[in-house]
Amino acid sequence: MNKKYVRVDVSVLTDGTQYPQRIYWPDGRSWNVDRVLHMACPVQNEFEGIRYTILIGSAEKYIYRVRSKWYVEPAFVEVDTS
Repeated sequence: MNKKYVRVDVSVLTDGTQYPQRIYWPDGRSWNVDRVLHMACPVQNEFEGIRYTILIGSAEKYIYRVRSKWYVEPAFVEVDTS
């Protein structure tokens, strides 16, 4: 997988669970995360870290967290926010 590291604003619950709220692309674009649909850990080295299935507008996307770093797949930028 080709990783693109991004800045992410997160909410942290009292139990330490992190939820992405806003994603910032290096060129200045940003997107609000409307909803976290699912969180998953890799089963057979499918990906590294925790995968969050998120909703941005009407687009379902993945964002990944490894410790304190966040990354996306480069195709992430094709977001339909309508």
